[in-house]
This record gives sequence, C-alpha cells and structure tokens, in this order.
Amino acid sequence: MENTILKILMVDDHPMIIEGYQHTLLENKKEHQTLQIDIATDCDSALDAIQKSKNIGKPYDIYFFDISIPQSKDGIYKSGEDLAKYVKQTQPESKVVILTMFNEVYRIHSIIKTINPEGFLIKSDLTSSELASAFDAIQNNPPFYTGTINKIIKRSIFNPIEVDDLNHKMLYFLSLGVRTKDLVQHLGITLSAIEKRKKNLKELFAVDDGKDKTLIDLAKEKGYI
Repeated sequence: MENTILKILMVDDHPMIIEGYQHTLLENKKEHQTLQIDIATDCDSALDAIQKSKNIGKPYDIYFFDISIPQSKDGIYKSGEDLAKYVKQTQPESKVVILTMFNEVYRIHSIIKTINPEGFLIKSDLTSSELASAFDAIQNNPPFYTGTINKIIKRSIFNPIEVDDLNHKMLYFLSLGVRTKDLVQHLGITLSAIEKRKKNLKELFAVDDGKDKTLIDLAKEKGYI
C-alpha cells in the first residue's frame, strides 16, 4: 500500500497534554501512514501555522483544537472554537476535532450545530485507547463523539419539549447566574421580550412555583443545560 502522509495541527496550551496526544497517535497510526504533527499553543501561533501551510499549498488534513486557549492579540479569535469555525469556512476538506473540559449541554449543542466537527472529545472521557479509536473513526467514518457527548445527544432526542436557540441560550445564561435584566446584552432582545420568553418557558416546563431556580433545575434534569 502506498505511503500516506497526514498533516496534523494540534492546538492546546498544555504541552504535556499535547505530548500525550502525539504519542498515542504515533503509536496507533497505520503502517502505511506518516504523521507530520505540528503544535500551536494559542490562537496566534495556530493562525500562523494555518497560513504557512496554505502558502506552501499543503494545508493540514486534521486539526485538533482545544477550546480554552489564549486569544489572538487582535481579539478576533478568542478560543479554539473560533479557530475551528475559521477552518471549516476556509478549508472544508480538512477534518476538525474539538477537545474540551466543558460539558455544558448548551455549549455542546451549539458546537455541533455551528461547527459540526468530525470529532468531539471531552477530555475527562479520554483514555489512550479512546483517542486511538477516535483517530481511526475521524479518518474513516466520522463523526466520533466521546461518551459524555453521546449521552447528551440521546437525552435531547427523546426530550418532548421544544426550545428554540434563543430560549436555549437564555436558559444557559440563567444557569450561570446572569440576572434577567442583564440578559439584554447577552441575547440582543428587549427586557419585555425576555420576560415573555421566560414566562413561556416556565409554562413549557410546568414550573408551578414560578421561580427561576425551579426552571433551571428542571431544564438541567431534562438535559437542556
């Protein structure tokens, strides 16, 4: 079988974590594969690597983006999530893998909807064998989601309550402790519209006592946040 070169960019600001990922991928590559793995630790170094690969006509085949990395100096790219969106828009033939410690339902659904990554890995789920399985699936039969993400998706599929994106976002910010009056700047709608939406949500979730806390507890129980 002809030798295949896979160009990979791994973006994470924890060198020991990247070292572990590299070792696992190199140990589990196919015999006919050569892995060329580059490393970036923040948005700026990642953007530099992406641009250089494009300039020489050899873009990366697979990107691994940790969400929580230092933002670019110009403030345009604030996370690995922003970099993933950029790659998806400019290099649709490349595969994108998201790595994160976050397991909030809203963020997971948002990333799947806006990025649709070939791989979505919760770091606390990862073992060497899990990463090896993910690497194989991402190449041959994407997408690959780790256990936590699959559980969240299944809960949503069987949930009978319909919540649109804006309401979903509102529940998420309320769960973070954001006050109702401060939701205006996060959601871009008027306070009266927010109050109306919150009232409708409480009816949907059958909140008998009218409390925001009860709404949030029920939304968490049903897998919305």
